[in-house]
Formats: sequence, C-alpha cells, structure tokens
Amino acid sequence: MDSLMVAMALLHLVASPYTKVEESFNLQAAHDIMVYGTPPDPSHSYDHFVFAGAVPRTFVGAALLAALAKPFVWAAGFHHAQFVVRALLAAANAASLVLLRRTLLHAAGAPAATWWALLMLGQFHVWYYLSRTLPNMFAFGLTTTAFACLLSSRRAAPQALGLLALAAAVFRAELAILLAATGLHLLATRTTSLPVMARVVAMATALGLALSLPLDSYFWQTWLWPELWAFHFNALLGSSSLWGTEPWHYYLTSALPRLLLNPLALPLACLAVGHVATRPKALSLLVPSALYLALYSLQPHKETRFVLYLVPPLTCLAAMGAALLSTRRHKSLLYRLATLLLAASLVSCFAASLAMLALSSLNYPGGDALAQLRALARHQSPASGPPLRVHADVLTCMTGLTLFGQNPDGLPLALYPAHGLDALSHVQQPLLLFDRTEDAAQLAQPDFWLAFDYALAENPRVPLGAWDIVGVVAGFDGMQVLGPGTPDHHHQHRLLGRGAHVAALQHALRPWTGGWWLGPRMAPRIYILKRRPGPIAAF
Repeated sequence: MDSLMVAMALLHLVASPYTKVEESFNLQAAHDIMVYGTPPDPSHSYDHFVFAGAVPRTFVGAALLAALAKPFVWAAGFHHAQFVVRALLAAANAASLVLLRRTLLHAAGAPAATWWALLMLGQFHVWYYLSRTLPNMFAFGLTTTAFACLLSSRRAAPQALGLLALAAAVFRAELAILLAATGLHLLATRTTSLPVMARVVAMATALGLALSLPLDSYFWQTWLWPELWAFHFNALLGSSSLWGTEPWHYYLTSALPRLLLNPLALPLACLAVGHVATRPKALSLLVPSALYLALYSLQPHKETRFVLYLVPPLTCLAAMGAALLSTRRHKSLLYRLATLLLAASLVSCFAASLAMLALSSLNYPGGDALAQLRALARHQSPASGPPLRVHADVLTCMTGLTLFGQNPDGLPLALYPAHGLDALSHVQQPLLLFDRTEDAAQLAQPDFWLAFDYALAENPRVPLGAWDIVGVVAGFDGMQVLGPGTPDHHHQHRLLGRGAHVAALQHALRPWTGGWWLGPRMAPRIYILKRRPGPIAAF
C-alpha cells in the first residue's frame, strides 16, 4: 500500500506535467536558486523582482527543494529539473500519507488502515495536488504528520502543535486557525497543559522565524516575514476578497464533498463518531478539523485547496466507519450489502478519479504550446544558429510556461547577453529566448514585434506585422456528445499537441461506437505564429 501511494502521486505528475500560475512562485524560485545560486544582489537575475505577485512568499520550500534536487538533476540532466523538483515534493507529501496510514493501522487496526488507503486512492484532488508547488502543498506534509501525531497517542499530541505552528509561521498563516482549534481541543480533553502548549508553540514559531526571516529578507532584499505580510493583506485588509467570495457554507456543501469524492465518506465518518469503540480516536481528528472548517468559513474568499489539509483525517474517520461495517459482514445480510456498496463506490470513485486526471491534463495549453514550439524549432532551425526570440502572452504564461520550460539547459539566461555567448557553446538545440511583456501600449507598437521570430498568442491578431500561423494548441472546453452522422470538429489551422491526440482518438473510436463520441471538447487556446522573413530589430 505504501509504495502504491508514492506511485499514485508520480502517476498524476507524469500524466499532467505542466503547471499553472498559482504554482509559479515556488517553481520559478527553485529554478533561480539552482541556476543563479545566491549572488550578493539577486535582483539582477531572480524572476520575482519582475513578477512579484500580490504578496511576497517564502523561499524556504523552494530553497529546500532546489538543494535536494541538485544531485538528481546532475544525474538526469537539467531538462528534467522541473519534474525532479515536483517529484521530490510529491514524495515528501506521499511519505506523510504513509505515516498517517501506519498510525491508523496501530490506532484502529488493519481493516481501517486498508479502507483508508482504498478510499484515498479514489480521491483525485489529493493526488493531483501532491506535486504542485503551492504554499499549501509545502504545508500539507506538516499538517498530515500533525494529524498522525493526534491519532497516535497523548504523548505525541504536543508534537502536532509544533508542526502546525511551524507550518503557519513559514508556509500558510491561516494554519494558525487549525493550530488554535487543535490547542483548544487538547486543553479541553486535558491531553496537554497550557504551559506545555505555550512552550512547544513558541519554540516552533521561533524555528520558523529563524528559517524564514533571514532567508526571505535576503531573497526579497528587505527585512520581511512573508506570512505576517500575507496575514495583514488577506485577513486584516480583507484584500483576498478581490479574488472572489463564496457563501459561508461553501466548504461544507461544495468543497469537501468534491474533495472526498465518495458520497459515502461523510456518512461513514458519522458512523465512526457515533460508535463507542471508535469515538475517542474519531473525535481527536474531527474536532480540530470541524473547528478549523467553521472558523475559516468566516473568511469571504474561499478556495478548495485551503481545506485540502482536512481530507486525510476525515478519510480516517470514514475508514473507521467502513471497518465497522466490513468486519461485521458475516453477521447479517445488511452488513454484507453495505460492504458490497462500499466496494462498488470505491471502483466508481477510482474510475472517476482517473477520468478527472485525463481531463485535467488538457488544461495546460501554455506548457503544451511550449513543447510544440520546441519541436517545430528543432526541425526548422539549426542547433548552432542564433537564439530565437519568442513572445509569450498572458494565457501562455498562466497555463504552463515556466522558467524550467524556457531554460532546459540550465543557462543563466537573465544575464544574457551581458556575459556574451560563451555560456551557450554547449547548447545542442535552438536556443529560445522568451519575452513576457504584458503592457498593452508596448504590444500596440509594430516595431516591438520586429524583435521576435515566434509568438505564442491566445489571439493571433495581437502580434502586429506579417506572421504565419504554424499551428494551434487546444485546451479543454467541457464535455461533448456527438451522435452518428455528426461530423468531427474541423479546425481551421493545424492542430498540435494534446488537442491533436484527442482528435485522433475521437476519429479512431467513432467507427467502433456506431458513430457516438462522449468525451472532451477541445477549443483553440494558443496559436503558434512564425514571423515572415524581414528585417529584425535588436532584442
């Protein structure tokens, strides 16, 4: 079971290797640390000084991943660096899930541990997010380990407080709510004392500050505690509401059911809480989770990933309930039917999870467009030729264009051409240099576009001048049902990447299904344009 969890995390990474803008800060930071190291003044080379984001974030997680990835990248090659960085994060988070499963095994028995693993395997969102370099996912391993401590024994409970305090101080300030909820529960049940709790929290917070304050002050070139800044911006100023709001019940009625996926999970959790044999262990996980959910629901801005931490412990409750039913299946027909229903739900959820993985992998046209552009450039340009200049628009940058993707050779591109072409002598493929200008006034200047050989654009009319559309990358646009006689969708331009794979699959399957097709509808997202020969301005 343990190796299967690691395999599931890596499967989701392999199937969906690209990223979105929410993940970009830590991924770009890891790239810059690996390529540029720690220069006296990182502002000349580090990406976050140009694209800072709404609030500053910590470099602690990115620095740790970059350091751990170095030997693997040295062995595999820098073109695998993004995969290695994400795989290490996935492995760390999967290890915390393994620890929780083993703790449940000792606390509630083998049937509960087995049911937990089976229920988790059908939860798409957990596996999909495990490798994603969001601040939440750097905290996820710490929160999952903290829940394992709560489940383990009374002596381990203070360790849970320390882990939550560390996660709140370094990665996600809102976890102070989970810390407070857990502390109140432990005090109410006399599992720990106030002096012990205060000492553990103070030590963990001090450790977090010792990690974050000097490191982040260096990388941001000003004295800074990022999570204090984020707390002020999001909670005190309420600025997070600028990104949308949801009703108070959103987490309970929408987010959690989607995260748990199995409709039997919450009823099974209630069964575990209601049964005298499992109630103490169940409450040790439920009460902190429920308090966190209730308190955090008061924040108007809500996102599903903010409560992803609660999925493993709530699944523990569901697994205890499932074990209560399955271990009694020989006692009556009702228990046998309930166990069969549970087994059927597992199969259905696992199939649904795989389908969601396949569909979600189609949501990254920026990364797909980059891969297709590289393939085109290799065929159309000599490896020893001059660098090719590419403009990437906002959608491309938001859906998969990362610094790792732009720089597969690990070159100090932010310093080029200041250090000349010497560093580029070992490049074995056409070198692509990307520009991510967003300013509308600049984009409206015809001379601006003379600098580029290629453009990746959502709207092919934005690049001014003479351009040829060499291909289009499609993205997921919902589900569609095509009946017999309904023609396949015709694309005006050459379809490339995953959209082409979907079109080929649709074309191959329809003769075998009587002309029917139930599957993803793909719509043009990013056009790959090549500038027609002419005078080229300086870049």
